[in-house]
Amino acid sequence: MLEFVVLLAALVFVLWLYIILPAGMATARGRSAVIWVLISLVGSPLLAILLLLALGNAQD
Repeated sequence: MLEFVVLLAALVFVLWLYIILPAGMATARGRSAVIWVLISLVGSPLLAILLLLALGNAQD
C-alpha cells in the first residue's frame, strides 16, 4: 500500500511539474499554454519555467 501511495505522489508531482505549472505560468503571462507545455515535454520543465520567467508578460 505504501508503494502505491509513493507512486501516486510521484505521478501527481510529475504531472504538476511538466503540465500544470508551465500551463498556469503561460496563461498568467498571456502566452499559449499548449506551446509551453510542449516545450516543457520536449525540452525540460526547468527550461520552460526559466524562459517564461525571463520573457515576462506577452505584448498585446
